[in-house]
Amino acid sequence: MLEVGSSLTLSDSREIWSPQSSALAMAKLTVTPRTSLVDEPVKIHVSGLAPSKLVTLQASLTDEKGVLFQSRAFYQSSESGEVDLEQAAALGGDYAGVHPMGLFQFLKPEKMFHRLMKRDVMQSPFHVRLDLFSSFHLVSTPHDQPVTSQTVERWHVAPGVQRILIRDGRVRGALFLPPGEGPFPGLIDLFGGVGGLIEFRASLLASRGFAALALAYFGYEDLPEILLEVDLEYFEEAINVLLRHPKVGGPGVGLVSISKGAEIALAMASFLPKIKAVVSINSTHALHGMPLRYRNLHINPIPYKIEYIRFTPLGLMELSNMVNVIHTEESQESILPVEEAEAKILFIVGENDRNYNSKAFAEKAMERMRRHGRKNYRMLCYPGLWYGEGNPSPMLQHRSIPGRRSRNSSGNTSTQLEAAGFEYRESQTKEYLCSCLPHTQSINTGKKLSFGSFTAWRFTTPGLQL
Repeated sequence: MLEVGSSLTLSDSREIWSPQSSALAMAKLTVTPRTSLVDEPVKIHVSGLAPSKLVTLQASLTDEKGVLFQSRAFYQSSESGEVDLEQAAALGGDYAGVHPMGLFQFLKPEKMFHRLMKRDVMQSPFHVRLDLFSSFHLVSTPHDQPVTSQTVERWHVAPGVQRILIRDGRVRGALFLPPGEGPFPGLIDLFGGVGGLIEFRASLLASRGFAALALAYFGYEDLPEILLEVDLEYFEEAINVLLRHPKVGGPGVGLVSISKGAEIALAMASFLPKIKAVVSINSTHALHGMPLRYRNLHINPIPYKIEYIRFTPLGLMELSNMVNVIHTEESQESILPVEEAEAKILFIVGENDRNYNSKAFAEKAMERMRRHGRKNYRMLCYPGLWYGEGNPSPMLQHRSIPGRRSRNSSGNTSTQLEAAGFEYRESQTKEYLCSCLPHTQSINTGKKLSFGSFTAWRFTTPGLQL
């Protein structure tokens, strides 16, 4: 039995009668920590090897739909017989070079075109099995036995975070609250065209000290099955529902958003004064596809140009040519008046996104704000990155299915680039929100905490009791 907060060090004492694996009989696999949030790093270290020994490290995960995801990399031990993933460069496999979290970052589905996304964030973690094989190990069969292995838990929610299902008037969603009395800064989390209720990002935000509302706005319960119009009054009602909660501090809220949800977030910031901060990931700067209605206001959209959809050799759809940067005079009324926003706006763009030319859209929005003397904006640009609507953590493998959207210009996974930028993007997002919202005085204070069977880095908030 391991003590709480201890590292996981296992030595497999089984004798494996194989010429390849006999040299690994004394191998030890150390994984720290064994339980963590998905956006936190895991240290992987192998010792007890012969010098310059070739080994294979493999990660395996079965998602909630029963789909197997795997990754592997080939390493050569040092003169001291060690492989430290923080320093050692993978020779090949699913990645090459120094990638301490590569085994998690490059998980890919056994069945093509499946995406790794956590749905039940509260009841169970992702279990990732790490296996050490002797020499070059390319394909696993039921008869293959690793020299040593261990399973780690990767959670999307920290202990003590509370989930409250929201059915208030028309508003549908899930509110995640950090432990403690608060008040906590309030956020609304908006995804895009996938619809439904997606909770993994809100649960992670609550794990960092925010009161986060994962908001559904179509394709869920009694909400419209498809999005035919943007009813801004619905989103205004959601703001009021969030602010009415006794643990949520006012007077305003922040928005974290992506794709169509980010387009709606910019509209909310333009017309709703209670919006104090916006993180807009890969959005447009105008209404596209469906109109916006708010009280007596009605804004017509720019129609999607579906005839410009392109298909890759794998049958994936690229939509970037369907949504163009506006140059025509008749489309000007569809541009969102972001210069009216009092909120600070952070544009995060990945230049390799194949849904939108989001960098050009962000530049147009900022140019409009500059012309009106506004300075409440900032852009983080990542060449080569895309930001899909899947898991926003280093444990992400993006694949599309035939007839679905492609977000990578080559049609391949860009997990390496996504993961490379995530840690910086997450810290910048948190820092930005803390600079814009009240009740965030201590969120950026890193403090290592141990509670229950969970030891992890947490960010404290006023009133947080653990």
